[in-house]
Amino acid sequence: MTDALSRRRPARLPDPRGPLSAAVGDALRGPERCLPPPATDAYGDDLQLTLYVLYELHYQGFAGVPDDREWDPELLSLRAALEDRFLGALRADVPIDASDTAERALDELQLEPVGDDGSSVSHFLRNHGTLDHFREYAALRSLYHLKEADPHAWVIPRLRGRAKAAMVAVEFDEFGAGRADAIHAELFADLMTDLDLDPSYGHYVDAAPAEALATVNMMSLFGLHRALRGALVGHFAAVEVTSSPASRRLAEALRRMDAGPAAVRFYTEHVEADAVHEQVVRHEVVAGLLASEPRLDADVLFGIRATGHLEGRLATRLLAAWREGETALRTGRITTAHPGARGS
Repeated sequence: MTDALSRRRPARLPDPRGPLSAAVGDALRGPERCLPPPATDAYGDDLQLTLYVLYELHYQGFAGVPDDREWDPELLSLRAALEDRFLGALRADVPIDASDTAERALDELQLEPVGDDGSSVSHFLRNHGTLDHFREYAALRSLYHLKEADPHAWVIPRLRGRAKAAMVAVEFDEFGAGRADAIHAELFADLMTDLDLDPSYGHYVDAAPAEALATVNMMSLFGLHRALRGALVGHFAAVEVTSSPASRRLAEALRRMDAGPAAVRFYTEHVEADAVHEQVVRHEVVAGLLASEPRLDADVLFGIRATGHLEGRLATRLLAAWREGETALRTGRITTAHPGARGS
């Protein structure tokens, strides 16, 4: 499939999904500056793809797009309008009760449901999923996992003391603890290769429904704004608290499907690592932040609840398609690169 060099080539601009994403794509390809007003649906394909493209200018960029477009004032102005719409929808859908706290929300996340309640992707994949289901899941999650730790790193200069030290310690593990081949994003690329998927950065953007794009966009939204540092810490805590048990189920699913060792390794690594990270994030990052800035408790809580909200929307999309025998991908089922490959 792809070699290590091709994994790092800039992605092409994705296909547009409406007038807004089409106009932004045209603007990035040339001198065009006529940008329409934001689309109305905060969770819709056109707005979410446009946000994804604009955020990606701060990550790896796109082939043929000059690096200095990252700070184009008109694009930044449009991005701010889209962010207002997205963040407004999240705040409307995730109201924060004045009596609720971040600590209580984290307590709730640690309570695993007894059995499968029908809303969990990891339970479905472990108990009922096929390798084709898992390949779809990995393709969509690649938009998240191939940049997993990057948006969280933006919060580091916005923290102090205990919270900063603990955040750096967890991020050090995420970035491979000094070993390039152990960076978690690289481990996920190895998983994709094992499942005969293309591990190139951003390869499956066109296949991703708006629900998948929104989970990635939220990380960038929180990470790029100092005012939302508490929300990013809440998001990070929610991910780490829920990762270990979900990773155990996903590793069990891959073993049942007789997937390769690199695929299994990604999740078995997270079972142990994230069990440790969970404690560090909760008792040092979150507690350290709130000890120095107690007024951010509601923001941390919002980050936790918003993460659950968007993950729930994505799970609903995936499970509804799979239970009907359909693909969850916009572009149809994935074809393997090699005849006779697993899942083909």
